Amino acid sequence: MAIFIGSEIYRGSRYGRLHPLSIERVPAVIDLCRALGWLSQDEWRVSPRAKPAALTGFHAPRYIAALRAAEAAGSVSEEVRLRHGLGTLSNPVFPEMYRRPATAVGGGLLAAEMVAASPGVVFNPGGGTHHALADRASGFCFLNEPVLTIRHLLRLGMRRVAYVDIDAHHGDGVEIAFDGSEQVRVISVHEAKRWPFTGEVTDRAGGAAFNLPVPRDFNDTEFSHVLEQMILPAVAAFRPDAIFLQCGADAVLEDPLARLSLSNNSHARAAAALRALAPAMIVSGGGGYNPWSAPRCWSLVWATLSGREVPERLPEPARAVLARQSWARRGQPSEPLLTTLRDAPREGGVRDEVRQGVRLLRQRLRAEH
Repeated sequence: MAIFIGSEIYRGSRYGRLHPLSIERVPAVIDLCRALGWLSQDEWRVSPRAKPAALTGFHAPRYIAALRAAEAAGSVSEEVRLRHGLGTLSNPVFPEMYRRPATAVGGGLLAAEMVAASPGVVFNPGGGTHHALADRASGFCFLNEPVLTIRHLLRLGMRRVAYVDIDAHHGDGVEIAFDGSEQVRVISVHEAKRWPFTGEVTDRAGGAAFNLPVPRDFNDTEFSHVLEQMILPAVAAFRPDAIFLQCGADAVLEDPLARLSLSNNSHARAAAALRALAPAMIVSGGGGYNPWSAPRCWSLVWATLSGREVPERLPEPARAVLARQSWARRGQPSEPLLTTLRDAPREGGVRDEVRQGVRLLRQRLRAEH
C-alpha cells in the first residue's frame, strides 16, 4: 500500500505576500486527493514534527538554535542574517519558519522508518527541500529534508540509496551533503544556466553525482529519452535498497521560476518507472510555484503511486479545490488547469545537446561498472 504523509501546518502558511511561496501547495494536494476519493484512512498519516536533536543529524546545532529563535522572535539580527541566511528575500522570517520545515523533515523521517520496516512507497509532498546547507538556509529551504531522510535510511540499515531529482533547479545541498559517498548515488536533471548555477555534467561530487543540465523548453520526449537512457540505467546499476525521488513541479511548463516545458505526465512516468527498481521508495515534492500546476502534478504522482484511475475531467468537488486557489503574482489560469488533472502531452524532438549529455553520463556509467 502507498502511504501519504501530510499535515495542517502547511495550511495558511506563506513566506510572504509576494514571495514565490505565497501560494499553498500541499493543502491543495491534500484537498484535491480527498475530493477525488484518493485518501483513505489507511493511506493517510499525520506528519510529526522532527525534534531539534534529529535535525542535527545534518544541520549545525547553532543553526537550528538560530532558526528556532528567529521564529520565536519574529525577527533576526544582521549577524544571524549574514551567518545563516535567515531573514533574506529568499528565506524570510514568517510565523512557521521553523515548525513548517521541521514538520516536512518529520514526515521524511517517518517515511524512512515505514519503508525500512516494510517495503513500500511513501509520499511526503511537503518535503524535497534540497537547497539547505548544514549551517545556512538557501533557495527557500530552511532544512534539508532529503539529506536528513536519506541519512536516516542509512542508519536504519539501508546499504545504498539512489536519490533522483527532477526539480528544475539543481539539488546542490543534497549533492554537497553526499560528496564522495559510496552509499548514495545522486542523480539530478535540471535546467542549465538556472540558479544555483551548479550541477554541470562534468561535476562528479566524489563520484556520487550524475548531473544533467538540460536546455530551455525541455519537453516530454526529451525527458523520456533521459529517463530511459540515463536515469533508469544509473539507478539500476547502483542496485539501491531504497530510492528517493524529489519530484519538483517547477519543471512543468506553467511554472514561473523555470523555462522548461514538461507536462506532469513526465513526473508520473518517472515515479512509475523508478518504483520497479527498489523495494522501498520515498517520493517528495520540491519546487513548484504555480498554485494550479503544482498541486495537479503532485496529485497525479499520488494517483500513480496509489494505483488510481485518473478521470479525463475532474468532478465538481475537485474543480472547486482548484478554483479557490489564488495567486498574488499572476493572472488567471487556463481552463485545463481548473478542469483536468493530467496535462496534454508536450512532445517534441530530442535535441543534440540532450543526447550528448546523456551519452557522456552513460560513458561514465559504463566505466564505473
